[in-house]
Amino acid sequence: MQAAWSGFKAGRWMHEIDVRDFIQKNYSPYDGDSGFLTGPGEKTSLLWRKCQDLLQKERESQGVLLVDADTPISITSHPPGYINRELEKIVGLQTDKALKRAINIYGGLRTTLNACRAYGYEPDKKLREFFEKHRRTHNDGVFAVYTPEMRLARKVGIITGLPDSYGRGRIIGDYRRVSLYGVDFLIKAKENDRDWLNRRMTTESIQLREDMAGQIKSLQDLKLMAKSYDYDISRPASTAAETVQHLYFAYLAAVKEQNGAAMSLGRVSTFLDIYLERDLRSGRITENEAQELIDQLVIKLRLVRHLRTLEYSEIFAGDPNWVTESLGGSGTDGRHLVCKTSYRFLQTLKNLGAAPEPNMTILWSRNLPRKFLEFCAKLSISTSALQYENDDLMRDYYGDDYGIACCVSAMRLGKETQLFGARCNLAKLLLYAINGGKDEISGQQVGVEMSVYDGDKLEFDEVMRRFKIQMEWLAELYVNTMNLIHYMHDKYAFEYMQMALHNTFVKHFMAFGIAGLSVAADSLSAIKYARVRPIKDERGLVSDFAIEGEFPKFGNDDDRVDLLAVEIIHTFIHQLKRHPAYRNAQHTLSILTITSNVMYGKHTGTTPDGRKKGEPLAPGANPLHGREEKGAIAACNSVAKLPYEDARDGISFTFSTVPEALGKSEEERVNNLLALLEGYFVQDAHHMNVNVLNVETLKEAMEHPEKYPDLTIRVSGYAVHFTRLNREQQEEIIMRTFYRRM
Repeated sequence: MQAAWSGFKAGRWMHEIDVRDFIQKNYSPYDGDSGFLTGPGEKTSLLWRKCQDLLQKERESQGVLLVDADTPISITSHPPGYINRELEKIVGLQTDKALKRAINIYGGLRTTLNACRAYGYEPDKKLREFFEKHRRTHNDGVFAVYTPEMRLARKVGIITGLPDSYGRGRIIGDYRRVSLYGVDFLIKAKENDRDWLNRRMTTESIQLREDMAGQIKSLQDLKLMAKSYDYDISRPASTAAETVQHLYFAYLAAVKEQNGAAMSLGRVSTFLDIYLERDLRSGRITENEAQELIDQLVIKLRLVRHLRTLEYSEIFAGDPNWVTESLGGSGTDGRHLVCKTSYRFLQTLKNLGAAPEPNMTILWSRNLPRKFLEFCAKLSISTSALQYENDDLMRDYYGDDYGIACCVSAMRLGKETQLFGARCNLAKLLLYAINGGKDEISGQQVGVEMSVYDGDKLEFDEVMRRFKIQMEWLAELYVNTMNLIHYMHDKYAFEYMQMALHNTFVKHFMAFGIAGLSVAADSLSAIKYARVRPIKDERGLVSDFAIEGEFPKFGNDDDRVDLLAVEIIHTFIHQLKRHPAYRNAQHTLSILTITSNVMYGKHTGTTPDGRKKGEPLAPGANPLHGREEKGAIAACNSVAKLPYEDARDGISFTFSTVPEALGKSEEERVNNLLALLEGYFVQDAHHMNVNVLNVETLKEAMEHPEKYPDLTIRVSGYAVHFTRLNREQQEEIIMRTFYRRM
């Protein structure tokens, strides 16, 4: 046994890469309360104060403090950067200065130029010329092979947010491997796997050998980057401090190499806890020092920045990175995975204040200790910074060593990865069904050409028949577009560092998504149960509707409409699966909009449910604003009916309530929130964001943002600082239902 592994229980993990086996053999479940936790250390307090000053300057500078427009970022592109070397227990920055953003041109030159110019920077002329003349980017490759049909669908907004000009994200490197094994061990393992591929040169093996060459180089570069900070990570970490530092260096290399839409951390707390508890038992560190290591790791995670275009921010508002850390959950052996470091991560919301990053996700399970759940509920009520996902549901699919990528998507760490691809607008597609495939905004023929609906009343069976025909068209176009994009991303902007921390042979998911589910379901409900008369404009297109009578609306626990939503999901995922995905990926589907429900609404005309042209769609799987007439529990019951099997990429539900609705006292509020969560998840529901806020607070923050720099709110699978949203996005959040009764 290596000296670094002294005191650990032996297992398969010692001979092959198997972090899960290491955790299962060595972790200590914790059933106690939060009484052991400490406040921030002196150095951490001083360091965070310096960071807060920088963050304030960033807010005052249109949200971007500094840009290095001349140096394409890579793992080794920039010299070491420090905030205050004397105060930092965990070191490492993306560039040479905190909050200085760098350019990542490999995603796209045009988008890089636009992002720089938006903030008053101009990249070096020679650099631009090199990428214009000698080096194709991912964006260049995609647009070179886009079909006219793909371009048009993108332009009118039936498919939006495609990763055709930025890093795709949704890939979680198993950063724990660097701490447990050291980089040299990982390089050797990759070299052995590459040698095994010498036998037969198929297209797949050739591509994999090229990928692995880049992976090995990225691991070598990782060592060089760490060495510039005077750290040797070629060997396993031998102390808790080294373990945290090794892991952070691995994550830092990933965010230097890629500007993915989601750069999740994974599931590290139980792993780190093993090292922290070993050092605590030996007297090497104190509890305060253990907390300080986690506090300072989180500080660094909060400082991750990428340079993005203004258009990107319309879709992914609030400058998120989705540094998602998954906490809790249970093992397949029945033991829960809560440990003291689960608490330590959550304690950062007290020691450093509420913040969107890291995106802390509680893996809810019946096996979780009550005291831990109470601690989580208290933080949800005081910070609105946590989300919850159903581990009892996901564990059957992914085992007990998975992480959440981006908002709500699960995958086995180091064994599975995801090809991400934004979402399509099914509310708009329903209008295509009525208008014979013509876009209700532009008037262009986009979808399947058929006659514009003719008649005094929309008939449910006919509209549904047309809707499914348009779904078939969109499903094929969506898969083909995604295949094209990910082929080019692999070719020109591959995630070498992140994939170096995966097994060589991985399972791929292709992540599709839908927006406008509740609007589409409500519209079909109106057509079926009320009388909806289509109104044509001067173009001969249906642009408005007259509704007579009442109809059930999604969010009120009414099967008549809820099962329509279920049918839409089931139909669309099966239509997607008819078309083969790149790299033999498994098709998955999300009901998730981020903050793009505002932008999607702008691209969508008046719908048969009474929603008007340009108004926002509902976020994720939520009912449309204000349509929940029977309270919070009924809304939860409606969302819980949406089947996870058909939407394995995630079903995002954002629950917002005023504090008084949960009860008068803290104890009452905690108990009621936990009862709500339990009642929701026992129905095999997947996800819930929890916001406990007064709308008046949000309104005041709109007018006086300087008073609320840390006001955090969950929007759709992630959290943002409310004041970093634009006015339109803030107003949409205020429009959402804040439940005043359960």
